[in-house]
Amino acid sequence: MLSSTMIVTIVRKGWGNTALEASIKAGATGGTILSGRGVGVNEKDSIFGIPIEPEKEIVLTLTHGSQADAILQEIIGAVELDKRGNGLAFIVPIEKIVGVPHMAP
Repeated sequence: MLSSTMIVTIVRKGWGNTALEASIKAGATGGTILSGRGVGVNEKDSIFGIPIEPEKEIVLTLTHGSQADAILQEIIGAVELDKRGNGLAFIVPIEKIVGVPHMAP
């Protein structure tokens, strides 16, 4: 049975499509982009003393575990996650998936 994983990528608004395109280039069959807000250690901007909550895009990519590292590396290169303040990504193991026939064991 193939293991399934989800790559979660959080980037600044406008970079979600770049992350998604990189994941597809590396073999993912698609993904979902969600909107979010949040502030990290490297983001403490304000206007007239009012703190700004930067907008984020969260990219969810379901894939087989064997493809996860290659897809993650492609995302890292495309959105420059190796540079401070550009976002973050992590991989989560998935126990069950329903409604995605091509991901079935």
